[in-house]
Amino acid sequence: MSIRSILKGKGGKVVTVTPSTTIGMAAQRLRLERIGAVVVSSDGKQIEGILSERDIVHGLTEHGSAVTEMPVSALMSHKVYTCRPDTEMREVMRLMTSHRIRHLPVAENSVMLGIVSIGDVVQNRLQDMELEANVLHDVIVARA
Repeated sequence: MSIRSILKGKGGKVVTVTPSTTIGMAAQRLRLERIGAVVVSSDGKQIEGILSERDIVHGLTEHGSAVTEMPVSALMSHKVYTCRPDTEMREVMRLMTSHRIRHLPVAENSVMLGIVSIGDVVQNRLQDMELEANVLHDVIVARA
């Protein structure tokens, strides 16, 4: 199964902020949207970085309350791992696990198409396991 199936269900909405947005404003956006990361993009299409709750907490411990007035560009992760819509779920799970990331933008031809979170991946896997269990149950019942 590929990432395309997750995007089909959740849509392609990606919450973005510009590099000059303050950390305080970005944190407020995370809370309002009830999400754990925002993609940093000047035009809403090209990925320049990603800012997660974890980045903000690290910034808070290093800079104290002054962090809220800093620009997102000061704390964002500049190296952003991405996947394509046709990337298989196993590869996405491997990427997230090996790089300890919880959000993965989906892009093709340098254009952002969506974002998947570890929650999306886990939910998809649970649905697959439930389907497999139901099929096995039906096979056992049919043979009885």
